Amino acid sequence: MTDYAGQAPPRRQYEDVPETGGKSIGEAIGEVTRDLSVLVQQELALAKAEVRQTATRAGQTAGMFAGAAVAAFLFVVFLSLALWVAISDRTGPGWGAVIVAVIWLAAGVVLYLVARAQMKKISGGLPQTTETVRQVPNALKGHEERNR
Repeated sequence: MTDYAGQAPPRRQYEDVPETGGKSIGEAIGEVTRDLSVLVQQELALAKAEVRQTATRAGQTAGMFAGAAVAAFLFVVFLSLALWVAISDRTGPGWGAVIVAVIWLAAGVVLYLVARAQMKKISGGLPQTTETVRQVPNALKGHEERNR
C-alpha cells in the first residue's frame, strides 16, 4: 500500500461524470426545477385535452342513445298499433299483439348492439398521458434514448 502521510492522495479522473460547464449547484437545481415544472405543466395540459376529447365523445354517444330511444319509442308505438290492427284481422287480437311484440324485441336487440359497439369505441383511459408519464423517470435520469 502507498503511504500518503502528510499529503493528499492523487486525484482520480472520472470519465463518466458529465461536465457542469461552470454552473453552480444552485443554477443546476434551478434548471432542473424549471424543466420539471414545464414537464408537469405539459403533462397536465395533455391530460386535460384527452379528458375533454373523451368527454365530448361520451356526450355525443349519449345524445345518440337518447335520440335513438325517443325515435324508437315513437316508431314502435305507432307502427305497433297499425301492425297489430292489420295482423288481428287474420289471427285474432291476442296473436297479433304477440307477433308485434316479437318483431319489436328484435328491433330493440339490434339497437342495443349498435349502441354497445359505439360505447366500446370510447377509450376508458388517457393513453397519450400514460405513455408520456412512463417516460418521465428516464428523462429525469438523462436516459431519453430508452424512451424511443
